[in-house]
Amino acid sequence: MSKRLLLSAQIAILLIASLTMLGAGDPSARYQKLGHKMMCVCGCNEILLECNHVGCTDSTRMTTELRSHIDAGLSDAAIFTWFADKYGNTALASPMRGNLFDKLAWVIPFIVLLLGLIAIVFALRYWSRRHAQLPAPAYTAPTPDSDALRDRIRNDTTYGE
Repeated sequence: MSKRLLLSAQIAILLIASLTMLGAGDPSARYQKLGHKMMCVCGCNEILLECNHVGCTDSTRMTTELRSHIDAGLSDAAIFTWFADKYGNTALASPMRGNLFDKLAWVIPFIVLLLGLIAIVFALRYWSRRHAQLPAPAYTAPTPDSDALRDRIRNDTTYGE
């Protein structure tokens, strides 16, 4: 029984060590992850950590604030909420899932797509039924007048005979 306990303890230590080596809990990895989920507010429409303006005061201020919040131990949601409250929702690269507006921002495009597909199906059904209801043209037997007209057309349209 003690061999099993020793083996499970070794496996647990191995798992903890491997997670540490992979960067789990690394503040710089978290900084990179969060910084790529936010936008610079200087108007360049760039991701916060990729703002390429020389001397951009907005990106340096925001990255400093991001580092201080990470060092303070705030959760990701708390950091995003703080940035959205201070700079507005434009500071986030994608809407947070939380309040009603943000939920609608994720759901409405799919609803519009579904309604468009339903409208196309109804339009196709309407047009196919309308086409099926049209009466077939009545067949009329040729008359001597139509034979004479056909002969006259042939005579008028023949070239070089």
